Amino acid sequence: MTVTSKVDEPRLEELAKRVDDAVSALADLDPKSRAVAEELKAALEAVHRAGLVTIVRRMREDDAARAVLFELVDDPVVHLLLSLHEIIRPDPVTHANRVLVSVRPQLQSHGGDVTLVRVEDGTAYVKLEGACNGCSMSSVTLRNLVEQALVEGVPAISAVEVLPNEPSPTLIPLEALRIGPGRVRDGWAKLGPVDDVTDGEVTVRSLTADSGESAEVIVVSVDHRLSAYRNECAHEAMPLDNAVLDVGTGTLTCPWHGFCYDASSGECLSAPGAQLEQLPLRVDDGDVWVRVRG
Repeated sequence: MTVTSKVDEPRLEELAKRVDDAVSALADLDPKSRAVAEELKAALEAVHRAGLVTIVRRMREDDAARAVLFELVDDPVVHLLLSLHEIIRPDPVTHANRVLVSVRPQLQSHGGDVTLVRVEDGTAYVKLEGACNGCSMSSVTLRNLVEQALVEGVPAISAVEVLPNEPSPTLIPLEALRIGPGRVRDGWAKLGPVDDVTDGEVTVRSLTADSGESAEVIVVSVDHRLSAYRNECAHEAMPLDNAVLDVGTGTLTCPWHGFCYDASSGECLSAPGAQLEQLPLRVDDGDVWVRVRG
């Protein structure tokens, strides 16, 4: 009786590295040699795929072999091999991420990006970053690009839902919000009666405190929640007098270059990291007060 020793099979990582190294080495060949090598690679892949398709088809047709086939598909190396030859479809998340890779350069060329959060019941949930998350027409075009790529490129996906990015709240010191004897002159200026601030609109004022500090200010009212900002877009410091306030989405859009902001926090949704300068605001005895001191 002949006894053969068991040979350790190479791990998936080792096999993948050999493939990556060989593909990288192709770039160092002269054009003619590279063409021959790539043709050899394509021919071998065609032979492998034809053989694998035959094996999988026969195993599917046999009741006993079908159970073994399903077990083999769970093996990482076998799963990778069958996926590479498109004999089995990758899971929806993997497939969706591959599709997004193809559109990401176009998104990034416009200052945006996309992240796939999850795929659930045929719907892909994504988060858009940078310019993709703004409110201008170009942003809508980029969002449509993502939706079209996923719905057309991934059979398991029939709809795309864009998840909102959570705004980063602006922290205002509690001490700055206190109004009372001896505090009114400390940079606070009275804007006027709260009833004069129309809900769903942008109120523009030039304010001057008793202490002499002054500022151009806008007050935004969304569902009667007030937020005050310096009247300067974070893009090029252009005034926001005619900014478009969308109560439904809670966004404020600069009329000059379409930069979009979260109306409640001032966070720029078109360029992450940018921010309107939020000013402390308080309603006291029916009057709106804004602290204009820097």
